[in-house]
Amino acid sequence: MGMPPELTVRQRIAATVRRRRRGSGFWFGLAIALIWPFVLWGTRLGWRGGEHLPRTGGALLVGNHVSGSDPIFDIAFGTTHGRMPRFMAKSELWQVPVVKWVLGRGGHIPVYRASKRVGESFAGAIDALNRGELVAVYPEGTYTADPDGWPMKPKNGVARIALRSGAPVIPMANWGTQDFLPAEGKPRFRPRRRIGIAIGPPVDLSEFAGKPLTRTTLDAATTKIMDEVTALLEGLRDETRPATPYDPDATAGPEAPGDPVERAAS
Repeated sequence: MGMPPELTVRQRIAATVRRRRRGSGFWFGLAIALIWPFVLWGTRLGWRGGEHLPRTGGALLVGNHVSGSDPIFDIAFGTTHGRMPRFMAKSELWQVPVVKWVLGRGGHIPVYRASKRVGESFAGAIDALNRGELVAVYPEGTYTADPDGWPMKPKNGVARIALRSGAPVIPMANWGTQDFLPAEGKPRFRPRRRIGIAIGPPVDLSEFAGKPLTRTTLDAATTKIMDEVTALLEGLRDETRPATPYDPDATAGPEAPGDPVERAAS
């Protein structure tokens, strides 16, 4: 299938004129306005599957994570299709000047890692979904450490949020953002980078309905969600995924603490 066609000039103009601005808050809205020209006009951006994004109501947008710039391009996709994503992000960002205003006023959800407050992260996400928000989650917890850029073994907190809320889970794949903004580096504007976003239909989690939220159930539901995300990424890359996802905890040794959202979900 490969990467989606690059947006035409007409499509970029239409996206700029029609993108959603309501509900962003002043600081988040200002941040979007400032980076918008670089995102829409400074890259060779393309996307497909916009018809799968619900236009109203709570939904969980679940994607792979290959770059710190993923949220920027996912915001461009969401706002162009009438939705303002609310991201789950590490709580430490709420301590950074300016950033805390952007995130706080934008309605984003802090994730309290290595903290007794981790339950607040679940509650915040579920409350946002119940209010009809689009909540964006990267279950890997950080951008992938897989040498070839495939999704790592995910944390199962995403399944707890999905199954407790009952909100539709929309899979999403990002590719090319790692070339625009490498994990350790600065944005690369020349040559213009090819970036693709693909969205799929809601993941069918009906087989888990009514089951106790045990680790077994949560792991199985998370695996099903990430299988759909990875399938979309295979389509973008025209490649086949590894047989087993990269496991960062296995490489870190037996003392690796894991993710507190995952531990709380166990």
